[in-house]
Amino acid sequence: MFISFFLELRSAKVPASLREFLTLLEAMRAGVARFDIEEFYFLARTVLVKDERHLDRFDRVFGHCFNGIETPADPLTELPEEWLRKLAERHLTEEEKTLVEALGGWDKLMETLRQRLAEQKGRHQGGNKWIGTAGTSPFGAHGYNPEGIRIGRKDGEPGGNRTAVKVWDKREFRNLDDTVELGTRNIKLALRRLRRFAREGAELELDLPGTIRSTAHNAGWLDLQMVPERHNAVKLLLFLDVGGSMDDHIRICEELFSAARGEFKHLVHFYFHNCLYDTVWKDSRRRHVEQTPVIEILRTYDAAHKIVLVGDASMSPYEIDRAGGSVERWNEESGAVWMQRLVESYPKAIWLNPVPEKYWGGTTSIAMIRTLMEDRMFPLTLDGIDRAMRALTR
Repeated sequence: MFISFFLELRSAKVPASLREFLTLLEAMRAGVARFDIEEFYFLARTVLVKDERHLDRFDRVFGHCFNGIETPADPLTELPEEWLRKLAERHLTEEEKTLVEALGGWDKLMETLRQRLAEQKGRHQGGNKWIGTAGTSPFGAHGYNPEGIRIGRKDGEPGGNRTAVKVWDKREFRNLDDTVELGTRNIKLALRRLRRFAREGAELELDLPGTIRSTAHNAGWLDLQMVPERHNAVKLLLFLDVGGSMDDHIRICEELFSAARGEFKHLVHFYFHNCLYDTVWKDSRRRHVEQTPVIEILRTYDAAHKIVLVGDASMSPYEIDRAGGSVERWNEESGAVWMQRLVESYPKAIWLNPVPEKYWGGTTSIAMIRTLMEDRMFPLTLDGIDRAMRALTR
């Protein structure tokens, strides 16, 4: 098992050496990570990964090789709190869900939360009023409400109905891997509709006529002249939605990101979550401490840049049209205001949506984003990318 794990890491281009693999085996024999899959994960990552750029590939190989292996449980220990909470998680039928009413709007929801925080004195489980778990209250975790605020669920925990309009938990997102090997060249071919070539950079070809002329003008001394390589001169700003419901679309987004990095020399990327607000970030691991103000982007990059936003546009409408509507924090201005600023600053802007186009009509927020983008939203398919590139070249 360990040998196949090592070989798969090498196949995934994680540069782990044989010496490092032997060090991992020595650590296992010494009992550094005894019968605990989580301890083994951190031990293996520490020994075999030397560059944080390879963490994502390491995680994928580890998950593939050790999927389903669990740490043996001690029958004398108590059941973990997470298990007990999951046992109490509320499962409702569709008929029961229709009977659970929302509070009736953003302002009412926020005002009621303030009151409950002031009144509630302890932990609560079940029920339809207090902040707790496994109930139908608009506040808490592991329950159901068509419009609520999620509080108390750990990042990465599975489940949830994705109906929260705000999330008061610290959540961690991951960067997209721009080295994903594409199964097809079709995405790159579709992106190549957005091309404007310029001669620049490395010199690769001999310019024979130019060499002859230059040598003649140089009194017969040989003066080699080279033809510069052609590069795609299009300048592109790429904004990628990560986390939450976008986890369902990681693969296709990584393929697009990888293709774009290979196709455009002048490419700058940023991440956002759900809707564009006053800040974005370049590294999801440091997004809580290193963010880039959008107003700085508008001042730095001129209107000749083309804009591509990638996201499912599936969120609470409050996240778009309300100040404070961001699902994670309090934003002074609504997402719609910042979207309008972006589109006004860059006339060539499009939105790529991984949700199939036939489902767009059933989501209010998608319609709102389409309006803000002046109907320049396209599906994240080969045909959609082709249409989007045509729109950017008009």
